[in-house]
Amino acid sequence: MSMEDRIIKTEYSEEMQKSFVDYAMSVIVARALPDVRDGLKPVQRRVLYDMSELGIKWDKPYRKSARIVGDTMGKYHPHGDSSIYDSLVVMAQDFKKGLPLVDGHGNFGNIEGDGAAAMRYTEARLQKITQEAFLSDLDKDIVDFVPNFDETEKEPSVLPVKIPNILVNGSEGIAVGMATNIPPHNLGEVIEATKAYMRDENISTKELMKHIKGPDFPTGGIVINKDELLDIYETGAGKIKLRGKVEIEKAKGGHINVVITEIPYTMIGVNISKFLSDVAALSETKKTQDIVDISNQSSKEGIRIVIELRKDADADNFVNLLYKKTHLEDTFGVNMLAISDGRPEIMGLKEIIKACVDFQFEVNTRKYNNLLEHEKEKKEVQEGLIKAVNVIDLIIEILRGSKDRQMAKDCLMTGKTDGIGFKSKESKIMASQLMFTERQANAILEMRLYKLIGLELEALIKEHDQTMSNIYKYEDILDRRDSMATVIMQELDSIKKEFGKARKTVIENGEEAVYKEKEFEVMDVYYLMDRFGYAKLIDKATYERNVEACESEFRYCFTVKNNGRVAMFTEDGQMHVIKALDLPMSKLRDKGTPVDNVTNYKTEDGNIVYVCNMDEMVLGRLLFATKGGLVKLVQGLEFETTRKTIASTKLGDKDEVCAVIPVTDEKNIILKSRNGYFLRFQIEEISTLKKVSQGVRAMKLDAKDNVEEVYITHAQDDKAIDHNGHSIVLNTIKLQKRDAKGTKIK
Repeated sequence: MSMEDRIIKTEYSEEMQKSFVDYAMSVIVARALPDVRDGLKPVQRRVLYDMSELGIKWDKPYRKSARIVGDTMGKYHPHGDSSIYDSLVVMAQDFKKGLPLVDGHGNFGNIEGDGAAAMRYTEARLQKITQEAFLSDLDKDIVDFVPNFDETEKEPSVLPVKIPNILVNGSEGIAVGMATNIPPHNLGEVIEATKAYMRDENISTKELMKHIKGPDFPTGGIVINKDELLDIYETGAGKIKLRGKVEIEKAKGGHINVVITEIPYTMIGVNISKFLSDVAALSETKKTQDIVDISNQSSKEGIRIVIELRKDADADNFVNLLYKKTHLEDTFGVNMLAISDGRPEIMGLKEIIKACVDFQFEVNTRKYNNLLEHEKEKKEVQEGLIKAVNVIDLIIEILRGSKDRQMAKDCLMTGKTDGIGFKSKESKIMASQLMFTERQANAILEMRLYKLIGLELEALIKEHDQTMSNIYKYEDILDRRDSMATVIMQELDSIKKEFGKARKTVIENGEEAVYKEKEFEVMDVYYLMDRFGYAKLIDKATYERNVEACESEFRYCFTVKNNGRVAMFTEDGQMHVIKALDLPMSKLRDKGTPVDNVTNYKTEDGNIVYVCNMDEMVLGRLLFATKGGLVKLVQGLEFETTRKTIASTKLGDKDEVCAVIPVTDEKNIILKSRNGYFLRFQIEEISTLKKVSQGVRAMKLDAKDNVEEVYITHAQDDKAIDHNGHSIVLNTIKLQKRDAKGTKIK
């Protein structure tokens, strides 16, 4: 065959479509979704079956998880060890599964999100219920076995689970184009609902819900949309609203403790730490100022998250805030998708129970057919042995007279006496009338002599009576659906009695959480910032009592609204916005908050040049001056922004902003250079430009000189500065034009 003959020509889009559908179905059926009959995904089924095959029973010693994982991967699940171990771990976690199927020994993780130890450290064995309700009767040919991936082993296509496990333990999984999310339920309630369906197959979902009140999460919590559950259970999809359980306690010093003792199921794992950070953020973002302290006091005994509130706090209002703004109230999206008859299907509560009950009848039919067949075989053998004991002398004569086993067997089965030596003619005639079946003949030939003892014969007759009783019983179970239903219900009752537990989750119609925010009182406060960049807000009364200290100790001190903004200009030409709400109200001696904590400012951006009340600044004009001798005027509205940082000016290479000054009706500008040159000219010579421009040249500078200080004065101003030990009145400096070199003053 040539290469051309082996090439299959096909439409590319058709091949892609077919390949993708094949891949999607393999993920859906063979990996991600549970089978409605046993509620297990393939990896879970294989782990449990492998543990059963290894003999790791509930009453036997634990075995290393690595042994279980390795054996499962080698025999049944060739998809990597992590997926197998993860599945084993989840089946052992009582905070994830309402009914753990694996008994884990060692570190199997915790509810706060810490993972399990490596598989080489942990050990596991089956739980008692797994062995009794999931894996029993596998030897009775009650489910189909299929070849494993390399056809060297056989594995069950489904486990003969006696309870609707898909409801009890729930399931979650993401396939291709679809996902399942089934909440866990209470074992006792599910069993009662199953029995109710078996008594009346026309039962409604509403009547089933008299038994199954709603989900029962292992973490407890409160379901608050009871009235919506009926629709969810009828359609198989919807949203369950969950809340954690909160208690209010009185603490020392008159404080109030809000204690969370149960969390929503959706908060398992890393979401607990996320919840703690969310609560802290409520305080940081000024959503509430009631929080004094937060602590996670959870232990093996259970969840205990304590939030300490101020004495005068409204605890109920604060709890409502937690429900509104954190995951203490969360949504569990229900999508009851499972594999039914080899196809993915969204199923309601009644459909799931029906599928599980149908499976029970199917499994039990196979089981009792096999048991009946076995009892019939026993009956045949027992009747043969009883008959044989009555003519034991003849049989011994046949055995002694036969040359080999086959000759004796033929005589017992067909009465063929050729070649057998008999003691008398009567014996030969009697032997020719024997008609044992082959199974009876084999049993007679293998019978031991002690069976001829009188008591043994009585035991044989008694055993035969028991066998006949079993046959009548099994035939009744197989012939009458009611009888089989009774047997299934009795098994369910015994499982409920031994393994049933009280419900943990409360089902109710909760009121919508309404948080009443305290009305924010807008007031003037003082913004203080020291030379190290620590900022704080103080109230007016504190400022007025300490005016001198505020003016002398802080580089910037001005009023701002407590919901206002502060603008901070830096040498690199950036303007950073500080929200007053991001700064706590402080006492005068408090250290304050570093501005780099509440802005994008970093020390490498250069020194802070100017800080002002931004809401006032945007109404005026700003004068910008750079070390390179450039100046410009900019309207304040140019700096109106909702961003945290914007460019306040354009700078040339290696140039830096040396001054930003608000201008009102001042007439003169005075620039002082590092080399001692002073230049005074009129502000009206400076152009008003956009913030994105560099500006105009104000002063001619020598190669190694730069502008150091910038001042502005009114016409009659007598403001003086100190220069080299001399006091210079700025308005006495010679008035020149812009772009001059200026006057050198020694």
